[in-house]
Amino acid sequence: MKILILQDRLRSGGTERQSLLLGRAFAAAGHEALLLTFRPGGALGAPEPAPGGLRRASLQAFDTGLDWLAPGLSRRVRRLGPDIVLCMGRMANCRAGGLQAVLPKAAVVATLRTGKPLPWLFRRSLARVRHVIANSGEARGALVAGHGVPADRVTVIRNPLVFPPPAGEGRDDSVRARFGAGPRTTVLLCVAMFRREKNQRELVEMAAGLPAGLDWQLWLAGDGPARAACERAAARLGVAARVKFPGLVADPGPLYRAADIAVHASWSESLSNFLIEAQARGLPVVACEARGVRECVVPGRTGWVVARGDRGAFRAAVARLAAEGPAARAARSAEAAAFAREAFDPGRAVAAHLELFARLTSSVGS
Repeated sequence: MKILILQDRLRSGGTERQSLLLGRAFAAAGHEALLLTFRPGGALGAPEPAPGGLRRASLQAFDTGLDWLAPGLSRRVRRLGPDIVLCMGRMANCRAGGLQAVLPKAAVVATLRTGKPLPWLFRRSLARVRHVIANSGEARGALVAGHGVPADRVTVIRNPLVFPPPAGEGRDDSVRARFGAGPRTTVLLCVAMFRREKNQRELVEMAAGLPAGLDWQLWLAGDGPARAACERAAARLGVAARVKFPGLVADPGPLYRAADIAVHASWSESLSNFLIEAQARGLPVVACEARGVRECVVPGRTGWVVARGDRGAFRAAVARLAAEGPAARAARSAEAAAFAREAFDPGRAVAAHLELFARLTSSVGS
């Protein structure tokens, strides 16, 4: 199959990492795969390390700074003649309906991977594309009940693990030492872009109210426009020494190996890549309610999901996990890792995509 993946830009978010993972896997399976971005560059925009795999191209000759600008898109895709167009991200999905009209013999597949309100063009595309992939059952429900997409045109394929943990890896105390975390320090970790909807500031404010006797640190990895507000909040609340900002990291694996609990307060999700990755590294989860979050955990065993705004419940769950003994902590860690590696296995997700694509191309040809 000729598979075209469409993305506005390769910034450092979860959707962009999923685009690269899927594209590389499609190419490795023998399909002709091209990742076409509107803008060149981005944090993940470095060239592929080896020839013969996933190909990449950009529509903008130079970076205009405009995520929505896709010059010559219809002409380009018509010339490429793909069998499948997989639209990843909001800007690409806004173009999906128009591309289906341009490519009547192809299957244009939209994706719902966000909890944000959908732009009008995105909603219009949902009615025009051949199929829609939702990355959680709750996202599928929103498509069917909220946007009128027929149930038989929506398939749930959950996000695969982008960073599958290598076998036999252990705790990384060197990272803890770098940030001044001692053996008894409970390290809370969140890895996400600093955007308003990711709500890291709420994590700072909740952590600041943890029990006085608890030795804790909060690590907020990533970068973005909302970081400065989090730094100011930590200073204002008197916890600047406890809140660490590791910055944007290409591979967060060492942070997962050094932390104790994954924490999450985003209010705009459909399925959290971070919570999946953290559990695969053995971290239990404490998260605020958001779309798809309950599908990321085994409630009450690998993760605790609390009502949004219930800071007391959040702090109580963190304190309870911090107080667990070594045996209970090891058992919970093993269960979290086994659950995440099985439920979000990359091979299974790639196979589900390819099976869907084969069915869609077969139905077009019949």
